[in-house]
Amino acid sequence: MTEERFLTDIEVANRYSVSRITPWVWARRDCFPKPVRISSGTTRWRLSELEAYEEDLPGAD
Repeated sequence: MTEERFLTDIEVANRYSVSRITPWVWARRDCFPKPVRISSGTTRWRLSELEAYEEDLPGAD
């Protein structure tokens, strides 16, 4: 079993070629995976959830 990888907001923004704030906006609109708090003051996105999201996008075949 592989260890879960977490991405910062900057890494997520780079992954989708958007600004740093955009993933936060998408998550608030419930159209994108929610970030998780991994420690006090540290919030990250699970890579596995982003990959699952990408697989569900139209045209992701």
